[in-house]
Amino acid sequence: MNDFVTQCKDRASNAMEMFLRNLGHVPEGKLRWSPSPTAKCALQIAAHVAAFSGAFASILRAGAFPPTAEEFLAPIVEAMEGIETVEQAEAMLRQGIAETLAALDMVRPELIESSIETPIGVTPFVFFMTIPSVHLVLHTGQIDYLQTCWGDQEIYF
Repeated sequence: MNDFVTQCKDRASNAMEMFLRNLGHVPEGKLRWSPSPTAKCALQIAAHVAAFSGAFASILRAGAFPPTAEEFLAPIVEAMEGIETVEQAEAMLRQGIAETLAALDMVRPELIESSIETPIGVTPFVFFMTIPSVHLVLHTGQIDYLQTCWGDQEIYF
């Protein structure tokens, strides 16, 4: 297997575990707390990463981005709206990352060096190989920020 593929898989798995570890420290009473009316709460952030995890796998499997952003986003929005508990978010996230890891195993070597058309322009395919982990790490930071808002100053490795 390609070393880069192995790195992408390891990073996605590790990022998922880090996200879930931080999310696990959110008290039940704070899951729906938000610092402002337009900011996402921890449960909404968890639903977001869960729904996107499977969407990234679909791009990796197809070797292409859907023709429109709407076509890409519609199933994600639907999946997010169906999540009402942390357990649902975790199950969807684990499933999506499992699909991502399997899709990474199937990436053809020539795709790694290629670029694909997206609604915002031509994008290197490696972006889609690395975005599952980067996306999770960025949203782990959001969970960490929310925790500091209610006084939790612990660092959860």
